[in-house]
Amino acid sequence: MGTTRKQIEAALSDLVDPYLGTDLVTGGVIEDLQIDGPVVTLRIKLGFAADRYHPALVDGVKSRLETLPDVNEVCVEIKTEIVSHAVQGQLKPLPGVGNIIAVASAKGGVGKSTTAVNIALAMAADGARVGILDADIYGPSQPRMLGIPGARPESRDGKSLEPLEAHGVVCMSVGFLINEDQPMVWRGPMVTQALNQLINDTNWGQLDYLIVDMPPGTGDTQLTLSQQVPVSGAVIVTTPQDIALLDARKGLRMFEKVEVNVLGVVENMSTHVCSQCGHEEHVFDAGGGERMAAEYDVPFLGALPLDIRIRQQVDSGQPTIVSDPDSDLAAAYFDIARGISARLAEKTRDYSQLFPKIVVED
Repeated sequence: MGTTRKQIEAALSDLVDPYLGTDLVTGGVIEDLQIDGPVVTLRIKLGFAADRYHPALVDGVKSRLETLPDVNEVCVEIKTEIVSHAVQGQLKPLPGVGNIIAVASAKGGVGKSTTAVNIALAMAADGARVGILDADIYGPSQPRMLGIPGARPESRDGKSLEPLEAHGVVCMSVGFLINEDQPMVWRGPMVTQALNQLINDTNWGQLDYLIVDMPPGTGDTQLTLSQQVPVSGAVIVTTPQDIALLDARKGLRMFEKVEVNVLGVVENMSTHVCSQCGHEEHVFDAGGGERMAAEYDVPFLGALPLDIRIRQQVDSGQPTIVSDPDSDLAAAYFDIARGISARLAEKTRDYSQLFPKIVVED
C-alpha cells in the first residue's frame, strides 16, 4: 500500500521546533515532500539562519519517519531564505540591509552590549550575513569587545566609510574614529547627526541582519533612532531586579509608540553560579524578565547567567560565541539569537523592493 502524505504529516505532528514554537507542518516550513516507494524526500525551508541546529532537526525528522512501516530511507534537505521584513511608518529598508534589529535596555549596566555582540556573532556562526552598529556615542564598547580597539575605517570615495570586520561580522562604531579614552562632549543634535551618518554613510554591503547596540535611556537620541532608522524589530535586555525592569518597560513602550515590533525580552544576569563551589543564587531576584514579557504579551527569549567567563571572554575581544562556541553559555546565546530571527521571520514581509519604480516622462 505504501506510505501516504497524511501518515508522514501525522508522524511529524509531535516534532515541535523550539524556535518556530510549533510543529513543522503547522509552521508551514515543509516546502516539498516526495514519496517514491520506500524513499521519502523532504525539503524544509526556514526563514532564519540556524546552520548549527540543522543536524539536530534532520535527526529529529528521520527518527520519526523511519519508524513508519513502509519507509526504508529518509532524505532531508534544509534551505534558508532570509527576507526583508516591514519596518515602522513610511520608512524604507536600508539598501542592502535585509533587517535592522535594535537591542535596547533603556538602562546602563545590564549587559546589553555583551548580549548584542554575542547575538550578532551567533547569527553569523549560524550562516547569516551580519553587521553590528555601536550606537552608543558616549560609551562605545564594541571595538574592544570585538578585539579591534584602535582600528580605523577607510573611505574609498571620501564620502562613505568601509566597516571593519571581526569574527565574521562587520562593525561600525564612533569608537573607531576617536581614541579609546577620548570623551565625547557632544549635545543631542550632534549625537543624532553622528549616528545617522554612521548608519547611512557606511557601506554595509549585503546583510541579512544589522544589529544596533542602542545607547541606554529613552531620550531624544533613542527616540530619533527609533523614528528615523528603518527597524524591523527590537529586543529588550534586562536583569530580573525591579530597578532594571522599570527602565526596560519604558524602552519597550517607546518601541510600541513608534510602531516597532518588539521581538522579545532577554533576561541577563538571571542567576549566579559560584565558580568555586557551584552554588547557584538569584542575585538580582528571579523571573523578572519572564514576568515582564508575559505582562506585555511578547516572547520571552531566554535567560543568561551572571558568569565570570562571559566577562573575561568579552573583555579579551573573544566573546563567548567565538572563544567557546560549544559551551553551555554559547548554547544560550544561540537559542536566543535563533528565537529572535525566528520571531522576525513570522512578521510581515517587506514587498516595496519587489515593485517596479514607475517613471512618467513627457
